[in-house]
Amino acid sequence: MSLPVEDSDRSPDSLEPDALEPTPAEKTPAQALLAQMGGVSGLIYSALPVAVLVPVNTAWGLVPAISAALGVAALILVWRLIRRDSVQPAISGFIGVGISALIAWLVGASKGYFLLGIWTSLIWAAVFAVSVLIRRPIVGYAWSWIQSHDRSWRSSRRAVIAFDIATVTWVLVFASRFVVQRHLYDLDQTGWLGVARIAMGWPLTGVAALVTYLAIRVAQKAVHAAQAGDTSP
Repeated sequence: MSLPVEDSDRSPDSLEPDALEPTPAEKTPAQALLAQMGGVSGLIYSALPVAVLVPVNTAWGLVPAISAALGVAALILVWRLIRRDSVQPAISGFIGVGISALIAWLVGASKGYFLLGIWTSLIWAAVFAVSVLIRRPIVGYAWSWIQSHDRSWRSSRRAVIAFDIATVTWVLVFASRFVVQRHLYDLDQTGWLGVARIAMGWPLTGVAALVTYLAIRVAQKAVHAAQAGDTSP
């Protein structure tokens, strides 16, 4: 989990007491997670190939379904390039659809299209969970990276807990996607797989991004309070 940063040259010490409200820069970790998927529009675009794949497969079979999904992905790529959207999410989205389509063709069933997303969710759930267990929450380090590698939050127990909660939220998102979609895959429920893929996509990402933003607010205030205590006479 990728950045626009505003007022990044302002140090916490330069802030007035009434300036503890989060700045746009504080939102950027949540925004960065969305930006990796091309923003809200990118999350919606990612659902379109799936929305085409399932009905086409039901009506005409695997090869037409794969071709339709790839065709939609190609149109989305061209559209985003014409609009001058971020190139990296547009290209990575097309490549993701291509790899998923290849897996479906190799498996010989349309449900194979979902395997990449299923196992990727498990990997991310494990990575985020391990980061919490070793007391290095990924969300906190993403914020550190955006804040010019400032890790002052590590000295605040409240900030660490806030980032732990945000990271665990992402664990739950990824883990729930894996459990539900893997179960549907084993049951050969391709239609419901498509529904689950869309329903557990951008809505859950939005919830996790909101928790991330709230965690950043808590951490920022905790760091400011600790720094104010250190500088008081």
